[in-house]
Amino acid sequence: MQNLPARRKPTYSIEAVDNALQLLQLLRDVGSLRLKDAAAELGVAPSTAHRLLAMLVYRGFAVQDETRRYVPGPAMGAGPAGFSWTRQLRDLARPHMELLCARTNETVNLMIRVGTKVRFLDTVESTNILRVGDRQGTLLPAHKASGGKAILAELDPAVLEQLFRSPNAELAGDYIPDAEYPAFLRELESVRANGFAANFEGTEEGISAFGMALHNGKGMVVGALSVATPVARFRKLFDAGLVGVMMETRRQLEIDIAANPVDGNGTPKPE
Repeated sequence: MQNLPARRKPTYSIEAVDNALQLLQLLRDVGSLRLKDAAAELGVAPSTAHRLLAMLVYRGFAVQDETRRYVPGPAMGAGPAGFSWTRQLRDLARPHMELLCARTNETVNLMIRVGTKVRFLDTVESTNILRVGDRQGTLLPAHKASGGKAILAELDPAVLEQLFRSPNAELAGDYIPDAEYPAFLRELESVRANGFAANFEGTEEGISAFGMALHNGKGMVVGALSVATPVARFRKLFDAGLVGVMMETRRQLEIDIAANPVDGNGTPKPE
């Protein structure tokens, strides 16, 4: 099967190594794991998950906190998302993503913003032979990804300035120069007006994507959904009613998000 881009499982994959890498991704993206959650995610026995996690602890990639949960250790190169609600968001979004994938037959992604980047929390792949592959765990520039643009469009101008025009942005390589910044702001204005964002080969050659921001019950952005497709199929997909399908998916998912005790900063509300 052909994916875009070529991110294929090796022919001679080592299951234990793959499971350990999946646990690293989960620790990074979710922030903490219970043993039973790790076993469920991998589809293995708790004893197997315990052995894998023990090796991550031994090598410094994980540590156990006072509640016996596993959290990222000092050897973890990329920091975790830093939000307590990422697993909850994934669980809420998954059935809606599966339905959206079935309706569009294209790959659906869930992401959150982490600074100037978007981190992909989950992917439901299309069944097309030529399709966009799994993005779970991937980091992409928020100002180039469709879901990232949809999130950025709802930030205050001062926050955008801090993210992309400050000395820290320059040091981090995220600085948008004078010649490009006005066009960037105009694009975000268009995203706000339309309620969606598009990416035409902005992050990867041959791939287009269509994204919408997700909100909690207070109207605060908590993430984004995107539908990614080979460029050749994008126009047909758009003309077939992609906007309406995604808006309905977002509406249903936001009902579920609003029903759960999480605010826009990832802090549980008082019950």
